[in-house]
Amino acid sequence: MAQDEESIYTDGTYAQLHPEMHIQDSEWKANNVLKILSKNNIRLKSICDVGCGAGEVIKVIHDNSPNDTRCYGYEISPEAFELCETKKKERLSFFHKDVMNEKDAFFDLLICLDVFEHVDDYLGFIRGLKSKSKYKIFHIPLDLSVNTILRETPIVLSRRNNGHLHYYTKYTAIETLKYCDYKIIDYNYTLASIERGSGTFLNNLGKIPRKALFKINEDFCATLLGGFSLMVLAE
Repeated sequence: MAQDEESIYTDGTYAQLHPEMHIQDSEWKANNVLKILSKNNIRLKSICDVGCGAGEVIKVIHDNSPNDTRCYGYEISPEAFELCETKKKERLSFFHKDVMNEKDAFFDLLICLDVFEHVDDYLGFIRGLKSKSKYKIFHIPLDLSVNTILRETPIVLSRRNNGHLHYYTKYTAIETLKYCDYKIIDYNYTLASIERGSGTFLNNLGKIPRKALFKINEDFCATLLGGFSLMVLAE
């Protein structure tokens, strides 16, 4: 995922498809990051957001972190980086670079939210991040479920509209990180299909069975109905 490679993220294609750079989900994602950090009692002096998009996630994390915590965002999309530039603060910096090319970069925590499913060489990318920080937090969309496999359309749209090249279940996501020599500290589902969504009638209708089944059996619900992601804390 080098910056000098021409891709939908550097040639403006992705920005045309998503001019808002998913900023509407930023506070929700940031709160899930803060929640898993708090649960595991992890204190940090430096946090880096890889593929930070519009920069809003790392901004929310910055605003809810101690005054001695420095935050950094790395983004290769020029359109997204323009949005980041408006959010700079004394302890919040942004770089129009690929963090993989920063040889000496090291942070207490590196967050990688909805990123590696977009990367051709995802295993090389995940392994390359390992030396960049002590802790990592990954947010991984779980595109594979009985629902999406039977319908097929959601997976096709995920590739066409969101640039997803790789698809995961909870099991394959965790095993991918273990295969790349990560130690899993904690993980949990994030409930985008229940807590977020378009607000349309069909979307709201779909929340009803998901809420009920998720309370009974989280894994079965995610496997059957889909619409969830996985937040993983690792080192």
